[in-house]
Amino acid sequence: MEEYLKETKMLNFNSAKISDLVREKGWLELDEFHKIKNIYEFVQNDILFGYNSTDILSAVEVLQDGFGQCNTKATLLMALLRSVNIPCRLHAFNVSKDFQKGALPQIIYLLAPKYILHTWVEVFFNDKWIALEGVIIDKNYLYTVQQKYTEHKGIFKKFAIATKDVETVNIDWTGNDVFIQKEAVVDDYGIFSSPDILFSKHTQNMSKIKLYLYSHIGTKMMTKRVFKIRNSKK
Repeated sequence: MEEYLKETKMLNFNSAKISDLVREKGWLELDEFHKIKNIYEFVQNDILFGYNSTDILSAVEVLQDGFGQCNTKATLLMALLRSVNIPCRLHAFNVSKDFQKGALPQIIYLLAPKYILHTWVEVFFNDKWIALEGVIIDKNYLYTVQQKYTEHKGIFKKFAIATKDVETVNIDWTGNDVFIQKEAVVDDYGIFSSPDILFSKHTQNMSKIKLYLYSHIGTKMMTKRVFKIRNSKK
């Protein structure tokens, strides 16, 4: 399990900011189940769902932003889990962009690549690997979407959510797999011990111009939109 506990440039959990946070929250004093639970809930809800300027932020940079999406929340979650000696790894995929409808401004959605690089964290607990994809969407955002679609039946793929049943989906940590975007998966890139290794091999499929516009303009528009959705009423 040593490779799933290592610090890396992106998983910089020995930094002062993360060490101070872990000490302040008292996570080291908890049993294994509650270490995972409390860290998972922190990244899920204290770090709001939003779009960072790049996938390759370090854990400290994600913490400083205070919001994140699948790949950046995964980095922070991994760093915090490893800081309390919980082994974790990264599972990478391509997802279809259609589940982002509603969460993205129309122009950005049209310019986005057909497939998007997506990750979730897997934690080693009770002698097995468990997926923690549910960390991506904060509960307030999910609740707002659920209130708008109380009549929806079947697979739901909108507003950055891709699940079999949006009304009943459970994103709490219970010791089992938890998903929120799984139904958008189309390709499996496999397992990586760190985001550093993943992003040295795979990146978002965008031209340099599109990537620049996405990083400097698009992500700000996207984050503003999801924050507006979160604060909207039924």
